[in-house]
Amino acid sequence: MKLLRQLLFPFAIIYGWITRIRNFCFDTGILKSYSFDLPVIAVGNLSVGGTGKTPQIEYLIRLLQQDYRVATLSRGYKRESKGFVLADADANARILGDEPFQYYQKFKKIQVAVDANRKNGIEQLLLQKPKPQVILLDDAYQHRKVKAGFYVLLTSYGELYSEDRMLPTGNLREYASGAKRAHVVVVTKCPVGLSEQEQNSIRDKLKLTKEQALFFSTIAYQDSLCSEKTTLMVQDIIQEDKVLVAGIAKPEPFFAHLQTANSVQIRYPDHHHFTTKDILEIKKQSQNKILITTEKDFMRLKDSVLKEQLYYLPISSAFLNNEEAFRAKIKNYVATNVTKPA
Repeated sequence: MKLLRQLLFPFAIIYGWITRIRNFCFDTGILKSYSFDLPVIAVGNLSVGGTGKTPQIEYLIRLLQQDYRVATLSRGYKRESKGFVLADADANARILGDEPFQYYQKFKKIQVAVDANRKNGIEQLLLQKPKPQVILLDDAYQHRKVKAGFYVLLTSYGELYSEDRMLPTGNLREYASGAKRAHVVVVTKCPVGLSEQEQNSIRDKLKLTKEQALFFSTIAYQDSLCSEKTTLMVQDIIQEDKVLVAGIAKPEPFFAHLQTANSVQIRYPDHHHFTTKDILEIKKQSQNKILITTEKDFMRLKDSVLKEQLYYLPISSAFLNNEEAFRAKIKNYVATNVTKPA
């Protein structure tokens, strides 16, 4: 696979130039970007998948939902619906996509919408009553048709964008120079004990401007497993035989956190739609064993025949340091640009 990606290097050059020309057209106004009269925060990355966008969006929801009417707008990757959809009581993962449905299930005070056309999605949200005061754009860093007021760029500790190459040789959607659009950069999935010296080394590698702020975060695993009806403490079942199921981009940390010698790992592609055959195979392997999946996969499996034995492991984004500085930047941007109700 690695050799094949190297052989495709000429196509990476072509793709890189296409994205560079596209960005130039938006930067110079040849292609039009649309701004909106409310705070719009875009969370995204330069690479494909696995940087922790979902826990970062959830962090922002928790930060803002007590003071503002918050809406999330996602593409709704691999959903079966088309166009603009606003989540309601009939919503499920097939209609919204797994990540938006997860937001809708967890955060009852916010509006959750999906639309591949983010401009149209924002316009439709602003027609709602009441309309949102803040919109969080999920995975919209390359969606240049909308110009967000604040960009949060994520890059994984183990796969910094500065050390990657363009697709298909590497995983970059655009050249690393696209990072200049970000107001803050968050290095995600860091080891908890990341030293100040290594943080400074990463800062040098990313070559940020003096206006850009850099933060470091890690994935915090919760102490309990959740199901539709109950919870289990991780420490109480960690030594038991388990079946671990994941259909996410980079499942290795999830597996490592729960794995024991006799645990079974079942892997599927990112955003996998579980078929009846898949579910029956999982059921077969999980007889008399605890069945644990990721929260995103739980959203797609919780109404299946697995629901009585299925648990998920909640995660969240946790900053290693300077968390208050990050929160202050977000809050200051929103407070400065929000329209207060009459």
